[in-house]
Parts: sequence; C-alpha cells; structure tokens
Amino acid sequence: MLTKKKIITSLILIFGILLLINILADRFFIRLDFTSGHQYTLSSTTKNILNTLTAPVTVTAYFSENLPPDIEQVRKDFLDMLVEYASASDGKVVYQFINPNKDQESEEKAQQAGIQPLVINVRDRDQMKQQRAYLGAVLQYGNKTEEIPFIQPGSAMEYSLSSTIKKLTLKEKTKIAFLQGNGEPPISSMQQLNDQLSIMYNINQITLSDTTKIPSYYKTLIIIAPTDTISPTYLKQLDNFLSNGGRILFAINTVRGNLSNATGESLHTGLGDWLKSKGIDIQNSFVVDANCGSVMIRQQQGIFVMNTPVKFPYLPIITNFADHPITKGITSVMMPFVSPVKFNNLNKDVHYTTLASSSDKSGVQTPPVYFNVSKQWDKNDFPLSSIPIAVAAEGKIVGDTYSKIVVFGNGDFAVNGTGQEAQQLSKDNVNLMANSIDWLSDDTGLIDLRTKEVTSRPLNANLSDSTKTLIKYLNFLLPLLMIIGFGIIRYNKRKLLRIKWLNEKYVR
Repeated sequence: MLTKKKIITSLILIFGILLLINILADRFFIRLDFTSGHQYTLSSTTKNILNTLTAPVTVTAYFSENLPPDIEQVRKDFLDMLVEYASASDGKVVYQFINPNKDQESEEKAQQAGIQPLVINVRDRDQMKQQRAYLGAVLQYGNKTEEIPFIQPGSAMEYSLSSTIKKLTLKEKTKIAFLQGNGEPPISSMQQLNDQLSIMYNINQITLSDTTKIPSYYKTLIIIAPTDTISPTYLKQLDNFLSNGGRILFAINTVRGNLSNATGESLHTGLGDWLKSKGIDIQNSFVVDANCGSVMIRQQQGIFVMNTPVKFPYLPIITNFADHPITKGITSVMMPFVSPVKFNNLNKDVHYTTLASSSDKSGVQTPPVYFNVSKQWDKNDFPLSSIPIAVAAEGKIVGDTYSKIVVFGNGDFAVNGTGQEAQQLSKDNVNLMANSIDWLSDDTGLIDLRTKEVTSRPLNANLSDSTKTLIKYLNFLLPLLMIIGFGIIRYNKRKLLRIKWLNEKYVR
C-alpha cells in the first residue's frame, strides 16, 4: 500500500535520478551518428586543431529565422556542429546566434561583418514572396577575424569551420606557386579554385628562367595546361625541386579539341617525355566515353532554329574513383578532351595509384580527329573499360628524398576562363584539383573534410530508361505495399485469434 512517505521518497528519488542524468549529460555529451559519411561526427583533424587553441574562438552566427524547412535545417545543423565544437574544445569555442531580420541595426551589423543577404522565395498564405535571408558566421580569435559569408545547404560545414579556425591560428600560411610564362592560363581564370586555396595557402606565381631555380620555400609547384614547349633547362629545375622534397601537380594537355572548327590535334610541351622518365605516361590520344557531357547544336525545326543538346563522348564524365584522400567524397567530374595516363611501376621506390578512370563503355582515338557532332555512337565505339586518366606517385621519384606528384591527363577541368567565356564549374571539378593540392601541400588532414558533406547520389547514367522508371516506381510503391501487406497479415492473425477464442469451451 502506497503511503505519503513512500510517494515523497519516490518523487525525491526520481528527481535525483533526473538531476544526475542532466549533470552527466552536461559533462559527457554523446550523440549517435548513423550517416554513411559520419557528417555529424568531428574528425580527429578537427579535434587536433581544437586542442591547439590557446584562447577562445568566438563564433557569431547570423541566421535568419522562420525560413522554409530545407533552409531552416541549415541553422539546426550548424547549431549542432557548434555544440560539438564547444564540447570537444572544453569550452574554448563559444557561440551566439543573431537574427539580422529582427531590426535594422542587426541587419546593418551583419552586413558590416561581411555577411550579405540572399533573396529566397517563401510561400505565405498561398502566395510567393521574396525574403532576405542570412546564412553566415563570423569567427574571432584574439584580434583576428574571418567570416564564412554563406553556409550552403548540404555543404561541408566541418571543413568551413575547421579551416577557418586553422586560418585564424596559423602564424604563416604554406606557400604554393602556379607556373606561368609557358602559355598556362592565368590564376585569375581559376577563380573558384583560388577562392578555396586562399583559405590555407599563400598563393604565388613563378616564371622559370635559365638563371634562377624554384625557391625551396614553395611546398608545391602547380603546372596547369601549358601550351608552349618547356625547355630542357626548366625540366632540370623540376628535377632539382623534387630531389629537395618538393611536390608538383601536373594537369597537362597532350591533345586539344577545337569545337569552332570541329578538330582535335596533338599538343607537345616536353612534359610528357619528362614524365615518362618518372614512370608516368600521358598518352597522345583522346578518351571517349559513353558517360559524357553534351554540346549544343543548332537544328532547323520548321521555321525555327533550335539549340539542342547532343551527347559528346569527347567530354567524359568521370565517376570511377580510387579509395584515396584526393578522391574521397568526389562523385562526378567532367574531363573535356582528356588523355589516358598510365604508369609502368619500374621504380620500386615509388608507389603509384590510379586516382580516376573512365566508365566500362569507353575508348581512345588518336589525333588528328574530326568531331562529327551528329554521329550516332554505338557500343563498337566503346570497346575499352576503366581507362586511367589520373595518377598519384609518392616516394623517391628523383634522388633519395621523399616527394610526391599528381598527374592529370587534362589541364582544363578546373579552369573557369576569363571575361565572357568564364563559366561556373561543378564543385567536384574544383574539389578534385583542390584536394590534390592539399594532399601534396598540407599535412594537417583537412583534405578529408573538404568533401565531408551531404552528397546526392544520382542513378547511374548508363541505366536504361525502363530501369530508371522501375526504380522510380519501386521507391514510391514499395513502402505502401509493405504497409498494406503488414496490415493484411495483422488482420488475418487477429481474425484467427478471434475464431480460436470463439471455439474455446469453458468448463465450470
């Protein structure tokens, strides 16, 4: 029998248990992360960065409120991430959220801090209206500040936060250099890549000469799409740079395509022969792939002239990537007019890795080539499979000193262009190049965070339309059929149970 004393004792005990749980939860924060890429679990790289903090990092997050659910989720995810950072740093990461839309003063403060609004469409009472939304943050460490102007839905939040904190705490950025003077595209034509690299690196450009050598303070030399022949003297300087532990990225065109006159031809720079001496061969041919991008052609339809997209196998879309830090998280990269890249494994002191390759329906064509845009391609045009188009090498490439190189069979996949010809590149195109430079230059492990984000996983482009339709309807109908099936089974079980009860005879 319950007495007043027992009730009071039970209430006190329950209150004590709840208080103890809250104290333990405050001291030992635990959250289970079941996402495939562990998007909500801090990496060891981030924890190492947080352990080096000698002063608090203040994060002022400027986020609008009452946004559509998909955008509001960004605010929740960012808050959860900051909770993890605060816990892992023993309170050295402190944060506050400000709604800039609440008054004019808050909005001006956000803009002065470098956070600019976005204009989004919001439905209100069956009407669409435009609203200014803020999704950014400012980080302060001592007297230094850095801003994250825009946190995109599904983006790599941990990379944004950790790289910004690392930038604030760095005493001196690592120096890297882009080679110029041999027909390479200017750094200004790689705006997206430059924006990513400028967070962690001091970016310079270098022009080789007969009387100078590559300075040893450059960690990595980046050679992208030269068009002129590199002199033997400059090639010797590359050897000297590697023999002193330097790292080099090569994104080289041995062929080039010209869509204006529909022709493809060879391009000789001397780097191909030099790379052969290091065990890597960029072949003088075009990779063609059934999984490819499109070009626009003008077609007459009645009295109208229409621009129609047509599949163009000389623009392979690469989806086969190795399990390597450079390609981690990369799903799809377009490689226009790419050439095969192979290695011979003759140097036992060097470890080679094929980073990316074409699809299982691909082939090669040797220049000169005429591009017939209207050609009807069939399976006979793609007799090969998994043609390598990128290689990484590390070890004693030159001399007895450890060094690294990365080689791509195309130099244009991360170039935006200039003026009216500039184009926005896909994130994976830029990330692949940036990851390569990170792998060569950065030893902190931030490379693993750049692509740690919520990624879409589209259906394989090689699937037939009927298969895609079947998958679409299975995704829609299968859950409904499972629920209906469970309901029928449950109904029949209860029906049999009632019949059993009715047939039972009770004896007095």
